[in-house]
Amino acid sequence: MTGNVSTTQRSTTHRSSGTRLSALPGWNSIRGRMAIVLAVPTCLLLALIGIGAADRAADWSAARATEGHVGVLLRVQDLVREVQRERGLSSGLLGGAEEYRDDVRTQRDRTDAARDELRTALDDRRGDLPGATVSALVAAEVPLAALTSVRADVDDGTAGRTSTLTAYTKAVTALVDAESAGAPDGDSRVAQGVRALQSLARATEAVALERGSLNGVFAAGRFRSGEYLDFTELRATRVAALGQFRQLAGEGQESALDDAFATAAARRVTGYEGQAERGADGSALSVAPARWWADMTTLVDDLHGVQKQVGDDVRAHGEETGDAATRQLVGFLALGALILAVATALALFSARSITRPLGALADEADVVAGAGLPAAVRRIQEADPDAPLPPEFEKPELPGAAREITRLAAALRNVERTAVDLAAEQAVLRRNSTESLTSLGRRNQALLNRQLGLITTLESQELDPEALAELFELDHLATRMRRNAESLLVLAGAEAPARVWRGTVAVHEVVQSAVAEVEQYQRVAVTDVQPCQVRGHCVAELSHLLAELVENALMFSPPKKPVEVYGWQDGAEYCLAVVDRGIGMTAARMAEANALLSGRGSFLKAPTRFLGHHVVGALAARLGAHVELRPTQGSGVTAYVALPSALVQEVSRATATR
Repeated sequence: MTGNVSTTQRSTTHRSSGTRLSALPGWNSIRGRMAIVLAVPTCLLLALIGIGAADRAADWSAARATEGHVGVLLRVQDLVREVQRERGLSSGLLGGAEEYRDDVRTQRDRTDAARDELRTALDDRRGDLPGATVSALVAAEVPLAALTSVRADVDDGTAGRTSTLTAYTKAVTALVDAESAGAPDGDSRVAQGVRALQSLARATEAVALERGSLNGVFAAGRFRSGEYLDFTELRATRVAALGQFRQLAGEGQESALDDAFATAAARRVTGYEGQAERGADGSALSVAPARWWADMTTLVDDLHGVQKQVGDDVRAHGEETGDAATRQLVGFLALGALILAVATALALFSARSITRPLGALADEADVVAGAGLPAAVRRIQEADPDAPLPPEFEKPELPGAAREITRLAAALRNVERTAVDLAAEQAVLRRNSTESLTSLGRRNQALLNRQLGLITTLESQELDPEALAELFELDHLATRMRRNAESLLVLAGAEAPARVWRGTVAVHEVVQSAVAEVEQYQRVAVTDVQPCQVRGHCVAELSHLLAELVENALMFSPPKKPVEVYGWQDGAEYCLAVVDRGIGMTAARMAEANALLSGRGSFLKAPTRFLGHHVVGALAARLGAHVELRPTQGSGVTAYVALPSALVQEVSRATATR
């Protein structure tokens, strides 16, 4: 019991899993199954490649963002540089150096131009910048816009030097803070370079602020209240920023910074700073503002040059990273396309290598079933029974077929050979059966002919009416038996019967002969048969055909109703009709019966009750006649027989009258 349950469960599971698989689109074909089998690992591999491609795309996007970020930072530094110069010149002008007035106006134009360039770069690269950087740059517009009123106060001479420095310093500080507000994501070397650039920007701002502050001090000739403390704080800020830059910068960048501080102008700046340190007590300072400004400007420009070098290095590295990410992205996409193409090609090749041999096998099986096997059976049936069967032609092997398909082809060909052998055996058996039936039919026919001859002799010698009636009954019974024997010969396909008349015979006599061969001949009424002559060679077969139709009508009509026979000339043909008033036939059954009467169908496949239709069909085919069943008006069935002109001979009116 347990084993039965487990087997049922396994079979149910197998069916359910097969049903689930068959629900997949394309699973019902070999091509679809091959595509599904290859699609699953291909999709997984493409998913991995897609992850790698997405990673490379992120690197490419980060590199592009870094490039745009660095470009904007360089624009910010350019603006910072111009604001710093304007701050220093304005401080010197407020300190009393009137020779700076024209330089101040020129510098303001340069500052405004740098500001416009920054705005343009920000509009173009806004999507590549961190949100904090964009917000800081937008916020820096406020102190930059405030410089307009500061410039007016400087021109009017109402501005204070300290407040002016503070206003410019706020603008510069806002821009420097914007540089430090956000760092690009992605490569660590790029992020380190941006931080180094920001540190150098703070150091440069400290140097520029020192330039502007001391420019006013040297123009005034001494430190005022609190200015020396600002000077020392600026130097401390510069030292701290430069120290941080050295920690972040590369070897080449640090060397460039050392070169900037090793120039003659930088050394003179150091000397000026030493003199400023000695003026901490408010003593007079004898440094020319123009020389301080020129040397300090050289140092600031050199520091800006280092900034540009660092920015260019960061941008170049970002471009290299972007190019590498682009190459890798293209490589991943090309690899994905290659994998997809290879998988598709493999699926098509594999499916084709399977479906083509299977298609060839299917075509071969169709040819065998449709033409080869019937032709082989026909050849066997038509061949001499004693002659050996012709050898079979060896069929070529399927080219490029797999081992399993080759085995399938061999199995199908074995089935074909077995079918041919079985068909040959069946053909031999059928031929033997037919020959046996023919032999038996001829023996019965010969015996019945002898019996009829003997009965005829007895009838001629008998004088007793009762005995003569019995002999007549026996004669009728033997005649019916002879017809059955002849039916057996007809079904077996034997030659025409031996009873042949010379010349022509009247149709009326043929009808009477047919009626004499049925059991209830008393119920048959030969109502109206127009005169006509039938050629003698077809009399026996026509009489046999009519007897079968009449007997069939007698069997399926009421016992007290007669069966009527009519005959008339229809052009060159002569028609006979056997009419009964029985229960009739359905349309479908009548169509089947007419198919049998036309000679279509094999009597070996027909039920025993339909053998009469096969006999009539075979006889009609021999005579070239047409037999058809039609409904009788009212009820019953009428059998129409149309004899061709080759079998009949029209009788003249005089002969018909006699």
